[in-house]
Amino acid sequence: MIKYIIASNNKNKAAELDRILNPLGLTAVTAKSEGIDLGDVEETGSTFAENAYIKASSAFERSGVPCVADDSGLMVDALNGEPGVYSARYAGENATDKDRIEKLLDNLKGVPSEKRTARFVCSVCCIIDKDTVITAEGTCEGVIGFEPKGSSGFGYDPVFIFNGDKTFAQLTSEEKDAVSHRGKALRSLCEKLGEYYGK
Repeated sequence: MIKYIIASNNKNKAAELDRILNPLGLTAVTAKSEGIDLGDVEETGSTFAENAYIKASSAFERSGVPCVADDSGLMVDALNGEPGVYSARYAGENATDKDRIEKLLDNLKGVPSEKRTARFVCSVCCIIDKDTVITAEGTCEGVIGFEPKGSSGFGYDPVFIFNGDKTFAQLTSEEKDAVSHRGKALRSLCEKLGEYYGK
């Protein structure tokens, strides 16, 4: 089992990363559980890929062991791609998921269902050593609902409707992992890691 440090302080995201990577022979552990302080990393990138690299490289510099970081967010067509890379900060630095969802729904007031198309995007960056950087990306298309539904997941999951049926927050963890942007990105990453390790 190969151990990777997850460059994230988000417990929900760390659990999701570990859940997807584990069956593929990779153990994902948080920096905190390994006694490593990641500190605050300023996400100054203009794309998800740039921010994922910034987080992974910072974690690698602090830990000296393989690190995986992801940057992900929601892009809504009617809002010209917002909130995008600012998904986590959409309603301010200390806002809750509820605050962010309320702002999103407020900004979409009056927008009909057929124009509420959106996608989740996830960019993953894995730094194995100073000379080896592996990246992958995944997307999931959907629409933004008119009200939150479901109690699973996190972030914008309660308003992101996949396949015209349920929100991400109404899916089980297994159902979500099978179709989500993060699931797709991590499976792509694992394929590339398999090639790297010669599996």
